[in-house]
Amino acid sequence: MRGLLNVQFAVKDKVVSVIEANPRASRTVPFVSKATGVPLAKVAARVMLGSSLADLRREGLLVDPAPGGHVAVKEAVLPFQRFPDVDSVLGPEMRSTGEVMGVDRTFGLAFAKSQAGVGSALPTRGTAFLSLADRDKATGIVAARRLADLGINLVATAGTAAALESEGLAVETVVAKVGDTSGVDAVTLISSEKVDLVINTPRGRGPRADGAHIRRAAITHGVPCLTTVAAALAAAGGMAEAVDTEAQVRSLQEYHRDPQLRLEV
Repeated sequence: MRGLLNVQFAVKDKVVSVIEANPRASRTVPFVSKATGVPLAKVAARVMLGSSLADLRREGLLVDPAPGGHVAVKEAVLPFQRFPDVDSVLGPEMRSTGEVMGVDRTFGLAFAKSQAGVGSALPTRGTAFLSLADRDKATGIVAARRLADLGINLVATAGTAAALESEGLAVETVVAKVGDTSGVDAVTLISSEKVDLVINTPRGRGPRADGAHIRRAAITHGVPCLTTVAAALAAAGGMAEAVDTEAQVRSLQEYHRDPQLRLEV
């Protein structure tokens, strides 16, 4: 076929499978067009009508990337605020209701902008609560160290606290399991508005899992909640850059260095 093809993949145990292939554009097409300055919908339409990519390069429709460099981050808008009883851990279901775009000169700043765009602005001070699955503790410690370097206080569940302290990180409070009356549990702590960021990577699924209660409390009280260590690392980097650099607004034309740029998407 000629033109745009939307392919959906599934990956399990390092095996990639194709779910479906549809001869149409996806929501990523306008995002990539804005990120690169190339009007992909127009390019695809011309290709479908018989033009070659070489023809489009000669016409100036396909251009080289602009010098200087910038990073564009696409973040999904998820409707969990409207459905607080739904677990925010993502699976194969299509849950997003839209997306936003964060653009800046570095990944950290672009990521921070994208989080602000979906209503989960990252804090630059306060307290972070961590509850990490065993498989995520090594990487989670790296993210926690970056947060601690920013002056963010750390609180954690017992297992995560032990892992953090074994690496020389100070844990302000060891949080009890949900429903445990021997200490303050995570839901109570989040509900008391003493937590500014939640990093919770799931250990199990289902309504009885502590993680589900923690993520639900974060959504209910408007606390940014990250469920992967990759997101935690990105957030820590974005928070660090946001502390040192004031966010700026630039037009797409400025990023692409072309005042005549027309993105028809």
